[in-house]
Amino acid sequence: MNYRIIGKTLGIILMTEALLMIPSFLISIYHNQEDKYPFLFCILLTGAVGFILYKLKTEKKAIRIKEGLAIASFGWIALSIFGALPFVFSGSIPSYIDALFETISGFTTTGATLVNNVEALPKGILFWRSFTHWIGGMGILVFTVAFLPVVGGFQMFKAESPGPTADRFVPRIKDTAKILYITYIALTLMQMALLLLGGMSLFESAVHTFGTVGTGGLSTRSASIGAFNSTYIHMVIAVFMVLSGINFSLYYALLKRKWRDVLRDQELIFYLAIIFVSTLLIAFNLKSTLYRNFGLALKDAFFQVSSIITTTGYTTVDFDLWPSFSKALLFLLMFVGGCAGSTAGGVKVIRILVLFKLIKKEIKKIFHPRAIIPIRAGEDKVIHNDTITGITSFVALYFFIFMLSTVLISLEGIDLESTITAVAATLGNIGPGFGLVGPARSFSPFSPLSKILFSILMLLGRLELFTMVALFAPKSWRNEI
Repeated sequence: MNYRIIGKTLGIILMTEALLMIPSFLISIYHNQEDKYPFLFCILLTGAVGFILYKLKTEKKAIRIKEGLAIASFGWIALSIFGALPFVFSGSIPSYIDALFETISGFTTTGATLVNNVEALPKGILFWRSFTHWIGGMGILVFTVAFLPVVGGFQMFKAESPGPTADRFVPRIKDTAKILYITYIALTLMQMALLLLGGMSLFESAVHTFGTVGTGGLSTRSASIGAFNSTYIHMVIAVFMVLSGINFSLYYALLKRKWRDVLRDQELIFYLAIIFVSTLLIAFNLKSTLYRNFGLALKDAFFQVSSIITTTGYTTVDFDLWPSFSKALLFLLMFVGGCAGSTAGGVKVIRILVLFKLIKKEIKKIFHPRAIIPIRAGEDKVIHNDTITGITSFVALYFFIFMLSTVLISLEGIDLESTITAVAATLGNIGPGFGLVGPARSFSPFSPLSKILFSILMLLGRLELFTMVALFAPKSWRNEI
């Protein structure tokens, strides 16, 4: 293991984080609030520590698989450790464990919160709290690979990429990372402009765009998007949540006018079909129980389905008050997630699709034992056996961690609904759940130990489990795997 290149790269990441704190500092100065000096101190401290690490001398600059895994894991941990400092030093969240939970929730685009009175937070802290969504949505390592000089960037890119495979659209990984960020910035600017047209202030349109495009979900209001009594704003955010849950490589395909590739993408079709069917089923259920107006039921159903499947976590209504059928569907969507290569969390649609195809294959094999039946993700794209093995292993590990964590959290004596959905919401990077962690509540009732476990689950979910789990293998610190 090349410890010096790991430290040097972590230094680059911390210096980048220090630079990314500057907009929040400037907002604090503009509003002349008490968080301006804490931000200045955090910028200087983070930048100084990053600079010291960056100055480490190393002969071997190449980043191999094990260094890539270590940089991804420790990079996100370091980001969170220093990113939590503004909350503590400003007094917004005095407890460091609580501040760390809030920061990890931001960077991993989970959107789970411990803050009960969001409106009381200073403007700079509110901005930083949501800006962490935007930073973490595409990934700080992708940013590092795209815009900073790093050797062996593909191993970092691969370790952070959401999905069973890390695709590059062009030969150079640096160019792939730049394309991703250009698309990301374009979506951000488009949504900000549309929210401004809907009457949102520049500050709130920026903050809620960060939470939408990054599929995070932290808001400037305790009532989330429901505080804005505007169908236009609700629909703009709902549509951009869906767009942010789509594989970003498809946007590049659109730019290259590869319409056929986009229209025939099986993951995209399955993703949109799940949203469409779930929205209709919940809308009909709401119309028959709580709502008199089907149009309103359809609007609220579409927003919440979009929010949960993309693991954004924004809310317009308290869906914890919905009938059991609608809540059950939303709970299932917590495990689905968005498409691979998007900013969404969860298991990912492509993995669910491959599992269904694998089940179908096994049923066919009962009647045709000797048949060779390949699993395809399209007409001309056969999924390799190694990828299928990786997908089944991921899903098995995901649910093992889910069950084990549920048992551990249940030791607190909190009701089962709250416990199960709190674990699902953090591991899947979703945010709100049901019961004590419902849309109108927060994670504050849990003990510090549970908050630490939730923080670990959020990091595991964002880094796709194996990136962090692989570090516990002894060989990862010795021989190249």
